[in-house]
Amino acid sequence: MNERVAATLREDSTMARLIDRHGRLTIEPAADEFARLCTSIVNQQLSTASAAAIHERFVDVLGGAPTPDDVLAADEVALREAGLSGTKVEYLREAAAAFRDGDRDLTREGFGDASDEAVVAALTEIRGVGEWTARMYLIFALGREDVLPLGDLAVRKGIEQVYNDGAELTRAEMRNIGDAWRPYRSYGTRYVWAEYES
Repeated sequence: MNERVAATLREDSTMARLIDRHGRLTIEPAADEFARLCTSIVNQQLSTASAAAIHERFVDVLGGAPTPDDVLAADEVALREAGLSGTKVEYLREAAAAFRDGDRDLTREGFGDASDEAVVAALTEIRGVGEWTARMYLIFALGREDVLPLGDLAVRKGIEQVYNDGAELTRAEMRNIGDAWRPYRSYGTRYVWAEYES
């Protein structure tokens, strides 16, 4: 996180406290966008601990970081035994096919100048990739700095915890809070997650 990002976020006194507590967090593009998408698919609707354990076993089954070819060739029984549901195996294979055979380059290069909404639209054409997964991809695969993924339960609960003593807020109210972090809402999101999970 550079000085400009820190200065912008510190204009929000609550966020300034989170920066002091959690140090400098970063938003950087992933070295391997497909592997990062697999992580998000594995993590769908799971607790952080469960997701981490299943992801580790998934990587073990593949013998290393996931590639489209490895995911498509992997034994379904072994993937299921790693803790993936049949549906998630299908979703991972759909993503692998889209990366390998699709008519669009889904990497950072391929998305180049595409808007966040265009990226979300392209990714959600893949069966099993919904809005949440696409927003995680924007942040963690593409390194986009201004994403506020209110589809994420931990983000919503975290904002309520940090900004409203745990009391409920509407999404409009949350967007309003996040507006103070522009154009670095992905960083604000990371701090909310860090606080919520601590």
